[in-house]
Amino acid sequence: MSLHRKTSELKKRMQEALLGGGAKAIEKQKATGKMTARERIIALLDPKSFHEYDLFVEHAGKDFDMSDKYLPGDGVVTGTGTINSYPVCIFAQDFTVAGGSLGWMHAKKITKIMDHAMKLKVPLIGINDSGGARIQEGVNSLAGYGEIFYRNTQASGVIPQISVILGPCAGGAVYSPALTDFVFVVDKISKMFITGPEVIKTVLGEEISMEELGGARIQAEITGNAHFFSNSEQECFDQIKRLFSFIPWNNIKKADPFPKKPPRSRLYKIENLFPTNPKQPYDIRDIIRSLVDDSDFFEVQEMFAQNIVIGFARMAGHTVGFVANQPMVLAGVLDVDSSDKAARFIRFCNAFNIPLVTLVDLPGYLPGIDQEHAGVIRHGAKLLYSYSEATVPKITVILRKAYGGGYIAMCSSHLRADFVFAWPTAEIAVMGPEGAANIIFKNEIKNAEKPDEMRKQKIKEYKEKFANPYVAAAYGYIDAVIDPSETRSLLIHALEISSDKSEVRPNKKHGIPPF
Repeated sequence: MSLHRKTSELKKRMQEALLGGGAKAIEKQKATGKMTARERIIALLDPKSFHEYDLFVEHAGKDFDMSDKYLPGDGVVTGTGTINSYPVCIFAQDFTVAGGSLGWMHAKKITKIMDHAMKLKVPLIGINDSGGARIQEGVNSLAGYGEIFYRNTQASGVIPQISVILGPCAGGAVYSPALTDFVFVVDKISKMFITGPEVIKTVLGEEISMEELGGARIQAEITGNAHFFSNSEQECFDQIKRLFSFIPWNNIKKADPFPKKPPRSRLYKIENLFPTNPKQPYDIRDIIRSLVDDSDFFEVQEMFAQNIVIGFARMAGHTVGFVANQPMVLAGVLDVDSSDKAARFIRFCNAFNIPLVTLVDLPGYLPGIDQEHAGVIRHGAKLLYSYSEATVPKITVILRKAYGGGYIAMCSSHLRADFVFAWPTAEIAVMGPEGAANIIFKNEIKNAEKPDEMRKQKIKEYKEKFANPYVAAAYGYIDAVIDPSETRSLLIHALEISSDKSEVRPNKKHGIPPF
């Protein structure tokens, strides 16, 4: 056979395979507002950068008439490409082929591209749109999931792993995204749950829709399983591209620097953003924007545990991870969810060589029976553990309140912050003046002719003596009390001189975080 005929046959086979589940299945997919697997990859990657592999892989099912069925590519598209010119490995489940169900060869394609990502030390992106395990392939489908979970775990902290949920992701399938670093969801398209509404109704008699059970908004607002929420697939892909501009390819590299830009000071000026009344809330995100290049702050988990803010920005062109209490929500207290949220982000930054800047303004941990019974001790300890084990540069700025365990947990010098600065408005103490005065001066207040006036007097006395930054500074726990307007320049200096920081931890197999 001539080369021309061979090439023509190849093209014919490719055309057949590239049609996926066929015209009707594609039409049905689009009717639900979803792109096809290949359209998604093309939309996400740089133009003409995608190279597909294993197009002609066939399924391994033999029972239940599977041997007579042709499933193009076995329902998953895999390959390599670039985002912002940076290399990535990618897979996208094709719902038009057997509902994107995962059989043995489907899983083999995914694990093969995962192995490539690890060998090449490049990020892995998985686009999930699958009805779950292919029942006809029995235990081989479960084995496939297990192989994926194992690789997710091995790749954790080595290469960035991104999960994009663009359809159903149910049962055991949800554990792969849960093991990855960032999960993206799209409103009315993404669905994640262990057991679906029908099972819940059968077992528990409870009725709930898919959207209410595990829709995108639920995962982004309530469970915290999703890190980024969007209203369309294209918006989701734009978010992923933006994330990639802040993070490195792997745990050996640092994120590429960008040209340095000043903050947009007309919009974000500390003097105008920070209230003079110590009890007045303010938006900590505006303070971050007043400090970073071009006032550009990329927030992570914006809708979940809003009493703490995490995200990426640049200072003098270099990526920095920010962790900050949010006084606008629950006065910025730490609780179960906010501790989990911050601790995981700190560990990502530490794994991928991203320095941490912590902004502190909190009255402490949230009191209450619900929090105690939900395990605030264990969850709160995650924050202490994450900061203590982190060896990247750690710079802390105390803006206002830093009371009790909250002061320690928010990257104090005792957890080995490299530099701790405090604004003159900082109040560093065991607890707030009101509570402290009631305990310390209990008898004096009780026996006074006018207890209320005595309480006010004692609160004032306590504030003057302890609720300031100078007592901590006198012990060397604060490196400098600074003019707020100097914060950006001091942070940049601290980050620059810490850029080659080296810190050794005790030799061990691994630590045991309070999971």
